Amino acid sequence: MSYEMIAIVMFSSMMLMLLTGQRVFGAIGFVGALAGVLLWGTGGVDIPFSSAMKLMKWYPLLTLPMFIFMGYVLSESRIADDLYRMFHVWMGPIKGGLAIGTIGLMVLISAMNGLSVAGMAIGATIALPELLRRGYDKIMVTGVIQAGSSLGILVPPSVVLVLYAMIARQPVGQLWLAGVLPGLMMAMLFVIYIYVRCRFQPSLGPVLPAEERNVSLAEKLRLLRAGLLPLVIFAVMMVPFVKGWTSLVESSAVGAMAALLAAILKGRMTRQVFEVSVRNTLAISCMFMWIILAALAFGAIFDGLGAVKAIEGLFTERLGLSPWTILILMQLSFIVMGTFLDDTAMLVIVAPLYVPLVEALGFDLIWYGVLYTITTQIAYMTPPFGYNLFLMRAMAPPEIGLRDIYLSILPFVAVMMAALSLVMVFPQIALWLPGYIYGS
Repeated sequence: MSYEMIAIVMFSSMMLMLLTGQRVFGAIGFVGALAGVLLWGTGGVDIPFSSAMKLMKWYPLLTLPMFIFMGYVLSESRIADDLYRMFHVWMGPIKGGLAIGTIGLMVLISAMNGLSVAGMAIGATIALPELLRRGYDKIMVTGVIQAGSSLGILVPPSVVLVLYAMIARQPVGQLWLAGVLPGLMMAMLFVIYIYVRCRFQPSLGPVLPAEERNVSLAEKLRLLRAGLLPLVIFAVMMVPFVKGWTSLVESSAVGAMAALLAAILKGRMTRQVFEVSVRNTLAISCMFMWIILAALAFGAIFDGLGAVKAIEGLFTERLGLSPWTILILMQLSFIVMGTFLDDTAMLVIVAPLYVPLVEALGFDLIWYGVLYTITTQIAYMTPPFGYNLFLMRAMAPPEIGLRDIYLSILPFVAVMMAALSLVMVFPQIALWLPGYIYGS
């Protein structure tokens, strides 16, 4: 059997396992281990076992539970409420100001948590009811929540980029820095779209009533201090790392301790908050570790087969496709897969094939990690089965139907496609900051 046929059989078997409702790590790991045994006999068992040992010896893996714990502490202690109150007061006098403030809230939540689900939950429970109560258009603000929450997997400390770094064997710090400018650029494009649209259609985002805008300067400054707390925690964590004073693992521990200390000083670290944070951290960390282990085992089988070189030859020699055409087709495949898989599943399913292929085609793997993440954001919000669409449907009030949710994301998907195109055409948007920091 040819390498191409073995690769097709492996991927088909894996997809079939996923369609039966099996867990992602179980489907991927089982197919990888079984393929190893069938191809190399009992000695093939050593391949996934060796991958497991490599994972256990990978020191930066310790960052994963630290960042997840930091995010859950800040979320469960309701520090996000202070953030939204800050944006509510400072941005209320502007047309569409609360929607713009919600994008700002989502950026800060992303810097606190690194998961899009957390941003969606906070936006849907805190921001959405306030926006609807003040007469904002339900379709527009539903799109604002979904688009803003997607920033969680691009702005550091993105857990998805940590996972990509583990699978692609790239430095986590460089990937995080590569996501900063594209993430801020995308947030700014969202803000520009909201502002321009509300200028031409003021009914979509009315300003706050005068009585709510009349807040004393002292109160505004107090809210500003409370709202900037996550930025202080982020700076305490990232500045020593960027300066080279601490390692990535040490910085993650500093961030977790800073979040815990902030919650204690604000009097919000109850036993229930601590228990929920620890339980969720354990559950998410174990899930990611099993998925990474399965992906590494599956990828090791592919490396042993030489299937990547065979598929590269198929695309470039037999079909005559250019590297850019192949890259665009890969991005389109992510959008298709995003209609029924989450970002983690997409990455571990195709990473054994795509990451070596991208490197063989001569593209930068740091830059490609940003492309993958942006494409995943788009896939999350693409009908008919985008992951974020159903999360929003589960969290939205009854007056927001599935049709409203589908309509709400169309302009934001267009904005994200524009951002993806800019990063593809101008790679330095992603590569300048890591090059500047690590080059200096």
